[in-house]
Amino acid sequence: MHRTLLLLALTLLLAPAATAAQDLDDLIERVEAGVMERAKLAQVMVDKIFSFSELGQQEIETSAYVTGILEENGFTVERGVSGIPTAWMARWGSGSPVISFGSDIDGIPKANQKPGVAYHEPLIPGAPGHGEGHNSGQGVNVVAALALKEVMEAEGIEGTLVLWPGVAEEQLGSKAWFVRDGLMDDIDVTLFTHVSSNLSVSWGQAGGTGLVSVEFTFAGEAAHGAGAPWRGRSALDAVELMNVAWNFRREHLHPNQRSHYVISDGGDQPNVVPQRASVWYFIREMDYEDIKRNYETAVRIAEGAAIMTDTEMTYQVRGAAWPRHFNRTVAETMYEHIQEVGLPEWTEDDHAFAKAVQQSVGSDPRGLPTELSQLGTPGPRRSGGSDDIGDISWTMPTITLRFPSNVPGLPATTGRAR
Repeated sequence: MHRTLLLLALTLLLAPAATAAQDLDDLIERVEAGVMERAKLAQVMVDKIFSFSELGQQEIETSAYVTGILEENGFTVERGVSGIPTAWMARWGSGSPVISFGSDIDGIPKANQKPGVAYHEPLIPGAPGHGEGHNSGQGVNVVAALALKEVMEAEGIEGTLVLWPGVAEEQLGSKAWFVRDGLMDDIDVTLFTHVSSNLSVSWGQAGGTGLVSVEFTFAGEAAHGAGAPWRGRSALDAVELMNVAWNFRREHLHPNQRSHYVISDGGDQPNVVPQRASVWYFIREMDYEDIKRNYETAVRIAEGAAIMTDTEMTYQVRGAAWPRHFNRTVAETMYEHIQEVGLPEWTEDDHAFAKAVQQSVGSDPRGLPTELSQLGTPGPRRSGGSDDIGDISWTMPTITLRFPSNVPGLPATTGRAR
């Protein structure tokens, strides 16, 4: 995956100079050698970030570790960008093209897992973990960027490399803010990386959804649940009524929609009528109009729940992710390089481990992929997950390189997948 990323980056850097093919081949060989020299660094980064296993907005050790490596290698790092303590932008070089490399860094609640174990066995029960593999992307990007930088310095190749983290991607907590604050205004192309079970790229609208993350909070009046419950106005009743109403409404929503909620505050203890309660929703759909329509429906339902319980309702948008839309030219060029690179040569032990993991979760024990995925192209819209890289993809040419770093056939957020 390092080579795939570097092939595309070199193509972008050298295209304006119309460099001869043999010169490009020579540069690629030198960059590949630089990657192999840093193979141990990639492995250490993946393992170290896995060991931190920090939740979104708490990626303190992860950010300090990655930015420390970049600063040691000549990058200028701006920390705390967009008012996010664990966000940063690292830059090296000058002039155009300006190429950005991004990848997420946050973990998932209660996804802690011992590495290399095919069955569920957390290191610390209940602790967060890297259940979606966000420990691996920065290793891919950093090693690729350092190898590329080395050749650019030696040959005097003009261009700027920018690296950044997807902070709190699971809560959609950073990329839209980067765009809003103009942090990426001078970037020509973004090469994003994310774990997968194959080596792939797509163009057009990717499979999956956009969403709005919104928390509804109700305020009532506390009372003793046994002594004088008639004096209370239960905020928790409002939360429960909202959830019931939304679940009834699902029958009349388009099948593409996905929506889920957790009660983030349900009161303090059973004998006290809850004065305050909150419910946190993810409202997903395929396009702007439907996302907005479902979001507005949820707001009206919350208003109705407040009327029924004589409580006050407020709500706060906690994040958003637009549907992803990737650049065709960059994706097709990337896919040519994917075909050159091919999948890793899996060992018998690799396949045996993958089959054991698949069997433990009830999936078909087919092992690891042996054939490349096809280039992803626009097709019938299908529902699925979201990623706030969508907010960047609508502002500049963007692709996501999905690299093989997990076991196919597993739930996307299980620690055993990585």
